[in-house]
Amino acid sequence: MREPAGDNPLDQAVKRLERAISQLEQRLSGHAGKAGAETGGLFDQDSAKLAAELDQSRQREKELEEAGAEASAALGRAIAEIKAALSGDDADAPQTEEA
Repeated sequence: MREPAGDNPLDQAVKRLERAISQLEQRLSGHAGKAGAETGGLFDQDSAKLAAELDQSRQREKELEEAGAEASAALGRAIAEIKAALSGDDADAPQTEEA
């Protein structure tokens, strides 16, 4: 014997799912305006905070680049002095008087 249409477990599950989706859609449409305003304000705050953090990060990046350039120049000078000392070239080395 066949079950009447709509009485089998699959049809019942589909009906429950359709009802749940309908209820969810109703709740979402009722809260959309309210949630949209709240979310917009939060987004603006987050956006401003992120922009400030980005500016700080860019400034820090510039500072680090400058420090890196200074360190590189100092390292270059140190390498030159070491090479001069190893090659025995005293012309470039600072002169000291011995007593």
